[in-house]
Amino acid sequence: MQLDRDGAELFPKALSSEEVAALQSFFTNAPATRPGTRLNPPQHGEGDHAKHGGGGPALASLLTTATTLAQSLLGPTARPVRATFFDKSPARNWALGWHQDRTIALKARADVPGFTDWTVKSGIHHAVPPVALLERMLTLRLHLDDTPRNNAPLLVSPGTHLFGRLVEAEIPRVVSRHGTAACPAAAGDIWAYSTLILHASDRARVPSRRRVLQLLYSADDLPPPLEWLGV
Repeated sequence: MQLDRDGAELFPKALSSEEVAALQSFFTNAPATRPGTRLNPPQHGEGDHAKHGGGGPALASLLTTATTLAQSLLGPTARPVRATFFDKSPARNWALGWHQDRTIALKARADVPGFTDWTVKSGIHHAVPPVALLERMLTLRLHLDDTPRNNAPLLVSPGTHLFGRLVEAEIPRVVSRHGTAACPAAAGDIWAYSTLILHASDRARVPSRRRVLQLLYSADDLPPPLEWLGV
């Protein structure tokens, strides 16, 4: 698959074995009580939390390869604006239906035209931004374990990133028309996705550890006073 045409592209062996090991070590004590753990930049006095899944400078220092890749695709101003850690295992073998990623994480709420549907999740302000902003964003999935077809690789519907923000009721019809593709990976691979692509996740048929760090990148500044939460 190709990123521009299909909305997804694999970058095999993008991470070195040393980078994979460093990320695995970083997430050793990350909470895994739900499918996706959002990583918050640490506040003052939260250094220990940052070291084990809290985000902030400790995590940012491990993302050089991913950010270089994102900048090659989005431009030199691209930076990570949200991070989510997924740890699927025999004990936590979930499924997720077809959907688009539509929300962004922000430092604080502000009433700015075009930013709607404000929510607070895990203490973080989220909003749905203008679709033009989402269309320029990029999602990278860094694989810390092998993810063959029987261990629940992400599923995408190729080309659906070109349809803007879809109404929920339209999603099954669009997936049926455009089909599905699995995105298997080896440890160290990076999958790049256009953020608006329709995607889903099945339960693993032969479940084993499947850790993925998902990073959302943008090259845009937000209209003030809004600010990206960051990583």
